[in-house]
Amino acid sequence: GGKRFKEVSNRAGSPAKEREDDKNIRYSRSGRIWPDCSAGGGVKMNMLLDDLKFIEITSQKLQRLIFEKGSKKRCVLIIGHKESSPGAVSPSDESEFAYNSGLAAEIKKLTKTEVVIVHRRTYKELPADVNQANPDFAISLHCNAFNKKASGSEVLFYNGSAKGKALAQKLQTAIVKVLGLPDRGVKGKASEDRGGYLLRYVKAPVALIEPFFIDNPADYMVGAEKKAELAEAIAHVIDLESV
Repeated sequence: GGKRFKEVSNRAGSPAKEREDDKNIRYSRSGRIWPDCSAGGGVKMNMLLDDLKFIEITSQKLQRLIFEKGSKKRCVLIIGHKESSPGAVSPSDESEFAYNSGLAAEIKKLTKTEVVIVHRRTYKELPADVNQANPDFAISLHCNAFNKKASGSEVLFYNGSAKGKALAQKLQTAIVKVLGLPDRGVKGKASEDRGGYLLRYVKAPVALIEPFFIDNPADYMVGAEKKAELAEAIAHVIDLESV
């Protein structure tokens, strides 16, 4: 993707002036950074994608580091399921594998972070395949499914990983803000739980997202219509996680 951010100013100034400049930044929905001219000059965050407000404001220097020089960290995106075993399907017969293959490709185009996409060979080999890519953190892309009526967004993490939980919470907040579905929260899992094997044996912090129930027609419609926004939100979390 093209550059989505630009600096407010290139002027050199005193540390006090730089701190004041940092306070007077807000995000527009277009993704650009503009000075905050509102009364009081307080920090306002009107993030792109329906006013995501979960990320603390970062300084201009930090923005340059992320968006101009690029991140030196690596994120692995794990495609849930595989072509021969594609997971749950939507009312229009789109599988988890198909949906998340497209989502991963879009995220990779949007992020400034180095992203490696890993496909499942076998369930048992998947953690080793992820570890071989040597990521700083990883995100597994799934969709939920139950009884065609359950609704909402949730993110799973290994219950022994504080960093995994923190990553899960950032992703959950972003996903809920974008999709507007019920917030089912972040859920810690043991190794024997559903999804727990991957979460336990990937060495880096890892979170498994289930942004909507693919078998619920209403949930799926939201996920399909807001797929680009979902990719943008996840890409932004990845970039900020890469600082």
